[in-house]
Amino acid sequence: MAKKIFPKEDVCVGCHLCEVYCVYAHSKYKKPNAKVHELVKLYIKHKDSKPTSRILVEEKSGTWTTFALQCRHCDDAPCTKACITGAMKRLEDGRIVCDEEKCVGCWSCIMACPHGAVRRGENKKAASKCDLCLELGEPACVKNCPNEALEIKEV
Repeated sequence: MAKKIFPKEDVCVGCHLCEVYCVYAHSKYKKPNAKVHELVKLYIKHKDSKPTSRILVEEKSGTWTTFALQCRHCDDAPCTKACITGAMKRLEDGRIVCDEEKCVGCWSCIMACPHGAVRRGENKKAASKCDLCLELGEPACVKNCPNEALEIKEV
């Protein structure tokens, strides 16, 4: 069984803290026991050199509805089929990841993703997408959402 993150748009308030924590989890700017306001300051201070957030808060046009958009780790994974180098691949645990060393920046995966969840990475050479932060135990966005608008489930 694979793990996937599901947004709960009925409780998302659009605070963007999922983006902040995602960037922090994937950045070199580590500060033990950092408080939220310190993370936001780091996010703003280093915004030109910060890692790309692997989650994006979207708004439904004309409404107050917001939700977090991240990789769905699709069963058929069009991004892996579109990848010309094999950099975008499925791991044994079901996650779809991008091997940045193999990625040539052709952006086929970006065009193939039906959810808009793959973006150019911070170095603009390789694609960037949600990797579920499994090396951290649980995704930073899920763990730190103040309104519990994100949940991770086995599917």
